[in-house]
Amino acid sequence: MVSQVTAAQRKVLERAEPVTGRITGGAAVLERLVKLGLAFRHPRPPHAFFLTPAGHRLREAEPPDAAERAGRSGGETARPGVGPPGSGRGGASADAADGTGAATPAEVRGADRAAAGSAPSGEDSGGVFAARTGYEQWAGPGTPGRAREVRSAWLGLLEMRRMTNPDGDTGRPCAWERTHLVRSAALALEAAGLPPGPGPGGYRVSATAQPEAVAVRGGLTGCAEALTRAGWQVGEHRDRRTDESYLLASPRRV
Repeated sequence: MVSQVTAAQRKVLERAEPVTGRITGGAAVLERLVKLGLAFRHPRPPHAFFLTPAGHRLREAEPPDAAERAGRSGGETARPGVGPPGSGRGGASADAADGTGAATPAEVRGADRAAAGSAPSGEDSGGVFAARTGYEQWAGPGTPGRAREVRSAWLGLLEMRRMTNPDGDTGRPCAWERTHLVRSAALALEAAGLPPGPGPGGYRVSATAQPEAVAVRGGLTGCAEALTRAGWQVGEHRDRRTDESYLLASPRRV
């Protein structure tokens, strides 16, 4: 894959509709963005073009020339790989900080995954986004960068629903979600603004022995409402061994 994103391609990304990710532009530019894994063409008429999760991330990341200007205004040259979490600059190559419009290595890896039809993703540690299940060794509030990544991943999942559900229904989980239950439920909860972990109102998602079902513990009322809005069927149960209440959630099929 060519890692360079031209000024014309970046301009199309910046003009994308913020919620749907729909893009317009010259045919050659759009097709090139598809080849880079930053966009896809909807299979149904009118065959519009939309950003992939990698395209959303690149659009929302701080432009390289802005990073360079910020470095100069602070009295020092912008350095590759320096930037706050979620800024899109962490781990960047020197090209990504010199205003040439080059995609960072992490963005290129994300575009590769999107082009290969992999899961909706956003940047996280190690270059791979993972929705937080609540069991991670992590503490503290989410950052603005993390919020952007979660939003981008959620929008990508909605587009996957639109593309793969026979009727294009974005309110009903798609086949990918039914084969990635924990990740999908965790993304729905995190995208709803609920905090992962055992704290007040938090959630913890785990697999179960039941087919197409996950267990959700924590703030049950908020979790149930969020999952229902995201198209999941939810029921409350009680663990006989611990007497703890928890939710069983399954992706709705109809």
